[in-house]
Amino acid sequence: MHLSQKTLGRLAPWLLSLFLLIIWEAVCRGFEIKPFLFPAPSLVWTTGVELAKPIFEHSIHTFLTTMAGFAIAVVVGGLLGMIVGSSPIVYRALYPMLVGFNSVPKVAFVPVLVVWFGIGTIPAIITAFLISFFPVVVNVATGLSTLEPELEDVLRSLGASRLDILFKVGLPRSMPYFFASLKVAITLAFVGSVISETVASNLGIGYLMMSASASMNMPLVFAGLVVIGAMGVVMYELFAWLERRITGWAVRGQNAPG
Repeated sequence: MHLSQKTLGRLAPWLLSLFLLIIWEAVCRGFEIKPFLFPAPSLVWTTGVELAKPIFEHSIHTFLTTMAGFAIAVVVGGLLGMIVGSSPIVYRALYPMLVGFNSVPKVAFVPVLVVWFGIGTIPAIITAFLISFFPVVVNVATGLSTLEPELEDVLRSLGASRLDILFKVGLPRSMPYFFASLKVAITLAFVGSVISETVASNLGIGYLMMSASASMNMPLVFAGLVVIGAMGVVMYELFAWLERRITGWAVRGQNAPG
């Protein structure tokens, strides 16, 4: 019985992941690679099961920290994107500064944040915010700035104010851009929080991985990487699902909501 294209599309990520895991396991066993260099998936799984409780506790801390920084990034980035996208003057004034700020490696801010706020959760939240707000700003501003001038002229001729155009036309039109930014920003937020945890925290997956690497416990390091990747994939898929439900009118073809 032949699989339909839709079913095959749903199974493809799982089949590819399974294939890569089999190759990974075969390479580690075939070349007898030492676990402290490159552990096999079976060893990573065993370590994850044995240390499930501490991994879960640290992963919950990382998840909550990431969500806090991400939430701030969405609010600040959305508001700033609205301001930048609705005014050409503000766009020209702020955009070079935003690009320059985003070009600075965020890990460079962590020592400064430690001096200001001490070691702990706050530097991780701020780092997650700093690294994830830029995509939100850019996409919201792009969505608003691409509104056709002819459409604006028609709406003004019908008596619509600038706020009417912004809230009733501009923002709904920018929703696909907004949700696209969320899918990018959430993965970056995890990167930011883990970076900070490896440098300036005594909790979280980043701290757990640094402690494990110091003792050459590579299976635990890889277990931490798997947990971070899994959390990122779950949140990405959540926002992709919301995108299909809320902005289905902007989706075409196979990605349309079913």
